[in-house]
Amino acid sequence: MYRDNTKVIKIGNRVIGGGNPVLIQSMTNTPTEDVKSTVDQILRLEKAGCEIIRCTVPDEAAAKALKEIKKEIHIPLVADIHFDYKMAILAMENGADKIRINPGNIGSTDRIKAVVDCARERNIPIRVGVNSGSLEKNIIEKYGGHVCAEGIVESAMDKVRIIEEQNYDNIVVSIKSSDVLMCVKAHELIAKECRYPLHVGITESGTVYSGNIKSAIGLGIILNQGIGDTIRVSLTGDPEEEIKSAKLILRTLGLRKGGVEVVSCPTCGRTKINLIDLASKVENLVSTYPLDIKVAVMGCVVNGPGEAREADLGIAGGIGEGLLIKKGEVIKKVPENMLLQALKEELDKLV
Repeated sequence: MYRDNTKVIKIGNRVIGGGNPVLIQSMTNTPTEDVKSTVDQILRLEKAGCEIIRCTVPDEAAAKALKEIKKEIHIPLVADIHFDYKMAILAMENGADKIRINPGNIGSTDRIKAVVDCARERNIPIRVGVNSGSLEKNIIEKYGGHVCAEGIVESAMDKVRIIEEQNYDNIVVSIKSSDVLMCVKAHELIAKECRYPLHVGITESGTVYSGNIKSAIGLGIILNQGIGDTIRVSLTGDPEEEIKSAKLILRTLGLRKGGVEVVSCPTCGRTKINLIDLASKVENLVSTYPLDIKVAVMGCVVNGPGEAREADLGIAGGIGEGLLIKKGEVIKKVPENMLLQALKEELDKLV
């Protein structure tokens, strides 16, 4: 598998590549210089399951804030740099565990050398990022005047070589596109010629609804081929939603264990309770439990027990009452308004 053979890279207190687990990443949307707001958001993301966090560093105030942010958080901190090489250096001096740059817009060779020298001194990895939206004109022209997977890969490998020419190989590569199938193809191509860990995501994927669908398809195809060492589900919404989605994608692909999986029926004319609301409440409830189990939420007491047989725990609603199910067996009948509480009590017993 590709990810088994990528170079092992240390980011703060975590390790990626070489067959290590795929890690979940997100990005803050607070002003980085607002230390309290940024730390509060990162701590919420940590609790949700985020394992690497990226903050934008557009100016000196943001770069210097990293030092204070680092004191309060427990996961690696990545500095997102655009254009200004001085911000990359300042971010590393203030504790960034990794920097994300596009060497193509950092400037002259001397500026790139200054960034790499600072990274080398501190053994800080450089994530080389290329986005389909920022592809160079000469590469677009080379491939018929349009953006394509081959062009994205060529651009990315050109940027990798810029860093390698400075005799530095502590590198992570990221190639992104909002075109899902183009992004898939680009990853398939680069995995064959790149020995560095790959950060995978569908960029500008959209809202929580459309972005989740695009990311699930794109990341699912890529990850299932053994490609990818870290992932971000990029959503226009609360970053915590990115973490929930990433965890579910990894669990569905068998790349992550742990966490409660909720299955629920799609409802039909037999459903006599507000199953949509109940299923959402169950999903929120189980998110706080460190258990590796399956919980079923069923809409009727006729087929519920049978359909929930493969789950560890389940509830099925009826008219004014419902059933609590364990390993396919009914263990208790409770009033409808007590179903959620009954499930919680069973979950508590398993912790």
